[in-house]
Amino acid sequence: MREAPSSRAIKSTRLHLSMEAGDTLRKIKEDFQDNPESMGYFYDLYERIYLDSGSLDHERPLVGVTCVHAPEELIYAAGAVPVRLCSGSHSYEQAGAEFTSAKTCSLVNATIGSLYINGEEYKDKLKALIVPVTCDQKKKAIGILKDQGFDVWPLEIPSDKDSEIARHFWRATVKEFSAKLPKLTGKKLTKDGIKNAIVKLNSARYQFRKLTSFRAATPAPILGKDVFMVGNSYFFDDIDRWTAALAKLNAELEERKKSGFAAGNRRAPRILFAGAPPIFPNLKIPLLIEELGGEIVADEVCSSYRLLSDAVAFDEANYYDLIPAIADKYLKPCACPIFTSNGDRIRKMIDTIKIANVDGVVYQSFSGCQLFSLERHSVSDALKKDDIPMLYVESDYAPEDTGQISTRVEAFLESIQARKRRK
Repeated sequence: MREAPSSRAIKSTRLHLSMEAGDTLRKIKEDFQDNPESMGYFYDLYERIYLDSGSLDHERPLVGVTCVHAPEELIYAAGAVPVRLCSGSHSYEQAGAEFTSAKTCSLVNATIGSLYINGEEYKDKLKALIVPVTCDQKKKAIGILKDQGFDVWPLEIPSDKDSEIARHFWRATVKEFSAKLPKLTGKKLTKDGIKNAIVKLNSARYQFRKLTSFRAATPAPILGKDVFMVGNSYFFDDIDRWTAALAKLNAELEERKKSGFAAGNRRAPRILFAGAPPIFPNLKIPLLIEELGGEIVADEVCSSYRLLSDAVAFDEANYYDLIPAIADKYLKPCACPIFTSNGDRIRKMIDTIKIANVDGVVYQSFSGCQLFSLERHSVSDALKKDDIPMLYVESDYAPEDTGQISTRVEAFLESIQARKRRK
């Protein structure tokens, strides 16, 4: 087992994390006009967790997850609470780099670093760590996390989601997962427990879909940076409080929409954000887009829209139908680039572009992430057929390239404005 970090290393890393988070929060709250009043709940939540060293306020046991493929309904039904541990911190990215190579994805490095720095605290709180095996880097991360002393449960993801073989394989994986959970929490999975969890999560997803529909309106009553903040807070907040706070935000946005309120410039280039997920405090590129006059009116990332877009659907509310229905929800509609065919992903992206009247796409990839780096070519080719411009940006969590990226984003937004004038 790897030696635990020194108290000095823990203190230094957490201090730098607090500085990162404080800088991002300041930009989000102070550099933009007319933030929705109901966003105060979410701003305060981040301030409590990241700046005031607050703890995760949950009464039930916690289960860590590192991907949208972890079946949350089953975790809730087993009496635990899923907490997504993906990190967007450059400080944690540097801590995680001690275990990996120089070319490892920022998200993987930061997540490993976060678990390393907070290991003693997390081991006391987390019953297990669920790691869906979505890429080779996450596969190797499993061994690193086990060496750090975590009880890691890998979830094998099929490489193809469209075949019956893949569907049966994934259903078997989820069924095995459901059989293990009661041994972890001591609570038996029941039909009513699973159904109640489905209803709870579907309610949260319904509110988030309402939020994304408001964002796609013309004019948009809320900026994309706030939508990312709401989505990221779902990672760790109490789901009932989160859903209630989001319902309150949606009610405010409904009033804004009725009055014709515009959160940004009415002539701003309307952007769809795609690719690697923006995770707090690394909202570097989304913030640049909106600071420079663009407006993110849609996205397809797994820290926002894909996190909460699809609901569980079932015909019969019995135990042996509910679990396959949950499994299908996490596979069939998923538009992740891990699958060998990404036609469904591109189709959904094009549909979203049309619904939200998108002018251009900004596609983010983290340095070292082969999935998004390779996939951007097929996405770019598909967008060209519909005459949709795309800016590809490869970066990591470090702030040093902000100036260079800012220049490219500004030029991209200006080119969109020029196109709109010509039309």
